[in-house]
Amino acid sequence: MILIAELTTRPDQAERLRTMLEGMIEPSLDEPGCIGYQPLVDPNHPERMVVLEEWRDEEALQEHFATPHYRHAKAVLDEILAEPAVLRRLAPTEV
Repeated sequence: MILIAELTTRPDQAERLRTMLEGMIEPSLDEPGCIGYQPLVDPNHPERMVVLEEWRDEEALQEHFATPHYRHAKAVLDEILAEPAVLRRLAPTEV
């Protein structure tokens, strides 16, 4: 399962967003259900970031949402986002 999180912060909070997301990489990858976790920045608009996440399944993602590092990140996002985050869940097509 793929999760794409689209985040836009206030321009004066772009560095805080980047730092917080970089701090999420290691603890997220340490979770047993996490296959991939990569924050990406729009080079022309550093206040815009996307996080590409790959999880074993929905249960693993829900377990991630309950971790202390995610809850801390969510609290930071609630303070600094300029607009609500957009979360897109994607799954492989059935062939």
